Amino acid sequence: MKPETVKKLRENFEQMVVYKDLSKSAFFSTLNLPSFTRDWLLSHFATETGEPDYGAVNDFVKRFIPRPSEWTGVKASIIKDYERVKLLAKLVVRIDVGSGEASFALPDYGLDAKETIIEDDVWQRHKDQLLAGREIWGMIELGYRTPENANSRDKKGKIKLTQFRSFRPYPDLDLEYYKEMREDFGLDEWIEILLGAVDYNAGGYPEPEQRMTMLTRLLPFVEKRLNLIELAPKGTGKSYLFGRVSRYGWLSSGGKMTRAKMFYDISRRERGLVSNYDYIALDEVQTISFGDVDEMRAALKGYMESGVITIGNWQGEASSGIILCGNISQEAMERQSHMVIFQELPEIFHESALIDRFHGFIQGRDIPRMTDDMKIRGWALSSEYFCSVLHELREDSSYRAIVDALVAVPENADTRDTEAVKRIATAYLKLLYPNVRRPEDIKPYEFNKNCLNRARTMRAVIKNQLGLMDKEFEGKEVPHFTVNDYTSHDA
Repeated sequence: MKPETVKKLRENFEQMVVYKDLSKSAFFSTLNLPSFTRDWLLSHFATETGEPDYGAVNDFVKRFIPRPSEWTGVKASIIKDYERVKLLAKLVVRIDVGSGEASFALPDYGLDAKETIIEDDVWQRHKDQLLAGREIWGMIELGYRTPENANSRDKKGKIKLTQFRSFRPYPDLDLEYYKEMREDFGLDEWIEILLGAVDYNAGGYPEPEQRMTMLTRLLPFVEKRLNLIELAPKGTGKSYLFGRVSRYGWLSSGGKMTRAKMFYDISRRERGLVSNYDYIALDEVQTISFGDVDEMRAALKGYMESGVITIGNWQGEASSGIILCGNISQEAMERQSHMVIFQELPEIFHESALIDRFHGFIQGRDIPRMTDDMKIRGWALSSEYFCSVLHELREDSSYRAIVDALVAVPENADTRDTEAVKRIATAYLKLLYPNVRRPEDIKPYEFNKNCLNRARTMRAVIKNQLGLMDKEFEGKEVPHFTVNDYTSHDA
């Protein structure tokens, strides 16, 4: 990043900027922290030059972020020594219908909700924060409720929550300020800033298309119910970006994914993942099993079409996007125009009606294998701040109204094609041009090149694969959308 760009970035965003050096990532990688927690530590324990004070960071981590292997010792301190222990951890709240009691789980430490309790006085003090999401990060204080102090219904000792403070480094997020600051940067500068915000060095990607393809992975961060597929060679950073950068997303790698886990658990009367996260990324999707394939496929088709979940007599809505990530050889990627590469996906996705509900395809072949040169080293937006901005932008429907005004849809255009292209174009607009408030604010050429045409290209891969999979789609192409010119109407 050029010195003048860095200067503007630091002046405009001030406390939202941290010094990142992932080329020296051994220290933080051993801590196994997500990017948003790491950036908070960087901002709080930095020297005047921005370099982290590793001694102070290490002391904080030792005190408040124990390793999973140290959990038995922590538990002993709570139960045997009756100590109050403070942790910075991820917490999941449970409400038991039968008993009316609230409890919690610490998934990173294997602490189950059956072993815990949130007593009524603590619940009343902290319930607003505790109900902020399915999984919430916070500074928690734990104590022990002995069997003697348990209620008459439950004479078991339990770990109790005594204090909770939500981990929200940017509670008063000024979204309008972020939009306005975009005006001070050219597009190339802004792309560098976006990549740095998610820990990548734009200079490590010499080709502009490589940079843009990396940013394509961020589209589900900023747009509701955006469903994408990415098949790419190994080692291009899929798992890291979807699983370690944002606390608003969920990455599932291998194992089993059921309808109950993803959509709604009838026995627990509990909403699934799609109701609690901005996106669900199924990483290494070839290794995931889906239980009852027909049941899961039907649930996916219904949800991906309308955002409505219907399980038995229960119905609800959600806004999470579904992302499939898988590894594929470079040779197979090069043959995608005449080879059904979606056969690499599990059997559940071998049906054209389901594939048609995915909006676009990320060209993973355009992303080189990760090297140290591609990791950020310098000043960048905090990942927590940036991902919080993207999370808030999901709620801003004004961008879709702008896209609706700008895009001219040809007659007889397929509805799913139109919706897919518009949804992807809207996500690009939010990401690249958050300062745009009216159709007149963006040049038709720029919108076509950087938003609409990219959206059409992403949808075209899905359409091509559908034609190879199913004769019904053979020979059908994505409509040729054009851009309405509003620039002549400027006042």
